[in-house]
Amino acid sequence: MKITEVKVSPAKDNGRLKAYATIVFDNDFIVRDLKIIEGDKGLFVSMPSRRRKDGTFRDIVHPLNANTRKMIEDSIIAEYNSVDQTSDTAYTQE
Repeated sequence: MKITEVKVSPAKDNGRLKAYATIVFDNDFIVRDLKIIEGDKGLFVSMPSRRRKDGTFRDIVHPLNANTRKMIEDSIIAEYNSVDQTSDTAYTQE
């Protein structure tokens, strides 16, 4: 499985949510509404989720192993850093 496209759209506010992302795998499968969030240890990618009836959130789609999660996060954060026009400082994942 290869990531064939990553698009990042900066969020309008200046809170912890930095941007939204869309990712395409093998030019065949698209995942929208990933979120790039500034956490206590740096940026991380939050998977698309839906609020359940009990008020909790559940991921709609998510990687099944750490290697795939790292591949997704690295690709999205790299794209975010390349399109970030609002700061002179690049963001890194920790």
